[in-house]
Amino acid sequence: TIRPVRRSYYDPSSAPGKGVVWEWENDSGSWTPYDMDVGITIQRAYEKQHPWVDLSGIGFCYIIDFATMGQINRQTQRKRRVRRRLDMVYPLVSGTLPKSQSWPTSPGAAPAPPVSACACPQCLLVMSVKATVSAAGSGTATLQPRKVPPVPPAASKAPALAPGAKASDSAAVARGSLKPLAAQGGWQQAASTPALSLSSSTASPLGAGSGKASRPGLGTLNRNHLQRLAIAQSRVLIASGVPTVPVKNLTGSSPVNPALAGITGILMSAAGLPVCLTRPPKLVLHPPPVSKSEIESIPGISHTCRKTTKKQAKKGKTPEEVLKKYLQKVRHPPDEDCSICMERLSAPSGYKGPQPAVKPDLVGKLVKCSHVFHLHCLVAMYNNGNKDGSLQCPTCKTIYGVKTGTQPPGKMEYHIIPHALPGHSDCKTIRIIYSIPPGVQGPEHPNPGKSFTARGFPRHCYLPDSEKGRKVLKLLLVAWDRRLIFAIGTSSTTGESDTVIWNEIHHKTEFGSNLTGHGYPDINYLDNVLAELAAQGITEESLAQEKD
Repeated sequence: TIRPVRRSYYDPSSAPGKGVVWEWENDSGSWTPYDMDVGITIQRAYEKQHPWVDLSGIGFCYIIDFATMGQINRQTQRKRRVRRRLDMVYPLVSGTLPKSQSWPTSPGAAPAPPVSACACPQCLLVMSVKATVSAAGSGTATLQPRKVPPVPPAASKAPALAPGAKASDSAAVARGSLKPLAAQGGWQQAASTPALSLSSSTASPLGAGSGKASRPGLGTLNRNHLQRLAIAQSRVLIASGVPTVPVKNLTGSSPVNPALAGITGILMSAAGLPVCLTRPPKLVLHPPPVSKSEIESIPGISHTCRKTTKKQAKKGKTPEEVLKKYLQKVRHPPDEDCSICMERLSAPSGYKGPQPAVKPDLVGKLVKCSHVFHLHCLVAMYNNGNKDGSLQCPTCKTIYGVKTGTQPPGKMEYHIIPHALPGHSDCKTIRIIYSIPPGVQGPEHPNPGKSFTARGFPRHCYLPDSEKGRKVLKLLLVAWDRRLIFAIGTSSTTGESDTVIWNEIHHKTEFGSNLTGHGYPDINYLDNVLAELAAQGITEESLAQEKD
């Protein structure tokens, strides 16, 4: 594999110019330095005394919080420690930055001493590619294509890059052993890489004659030439029937994963298979920019914004009055345990907290699911909940009444954007934007009077603008009005307490990828979220109730 290299110079006022290194703490507890460009961005914001810096502008979904010296993942809310340390200055230069140079640095540079040509297939291919590109620019050699079996026209010449594609995004292709081609009748060079016939004073790169080969000049060897030649050679091999297996750079933070991909490529190359080493997929959180004129309202749904400000009104005066609507008294309790206090139903309730105004030996049966509990236990459970006039069976989760949550005040925006989600190319996209500011917890929250944080807002979520996607949106609006989408608690990703968290209704927050599992394509997502909404008591019947 031939890859270009470069040497970078940095301004003395930048982070590397000052010897400043920014690092993040990995899972093993050791420190990993950020890429140079990321470190420069962080240091620039740090020197300007910004409280934080958002790295999404340079392709990373992280926020660096200088107050806590933490890195926060905008997608998962996971938090890692970061640190700033001083190291050796790299490399400190003064004056104008030197221009990039190719090797050799000047026409008069001494050439490398001749070396023995290796006869292995890999070296033969490398020398052939180098000689071909060098000859194309210097004119010191004549190109004589070898006779090869006919190949499809698409592979007969080096293809140009697709319009709009960047050279750096092209796949880097590694040619493996050419033994399978040798079995077809001698070494056969791809049509895009003609064999090289040098003058009598220069040895053949294939090691014929004297067995010596001088290295051709690399002044014209650049990224575009190499990539086009490599891609063309790979296509010719595919067209000739040689299997090509892609080896993707495996995801993960450990350096072992890319190493495994490389080892796999080496083993496949040794077996005579061409190997395509592709770049790892990129995280695409947001769609391309959309102007206001391109944003559309959603047919059948009034307005484009919902706000929540107050706690839902209570539906009953006392817990006893609420439970009367959902219970039947049981005079002869069954011989089983109460699943709340784990005492026998024939015995008094084992609840030891504040005593409700109900006798501890009374037993009741829920009318829908027929599960039996101590009335004492049910009243205590209701008092420890949201006290919104609803009740949820602790055994089967059947909901009685209208369940509401403890979501803090905020805003939900929704509209259509003119871009399609992966797997839903036949329709546009519904974008939902949730905005919740930090504040103080109310009496229904875990720690009343204590402040809470709201990380990662505004949060952008996406649905296909299909019939089922619009149905999900309508039910999400009901869930928002009932304060069921978010809650205040402890984040399962960062461990932070007293913060806004998702409340068991999954959303898709990746627009153009699915690297974290929160994106598209996902053929089961809409059905899964409908089931999660139903578990919160939100179904199509809820839409009729909201209209009433």
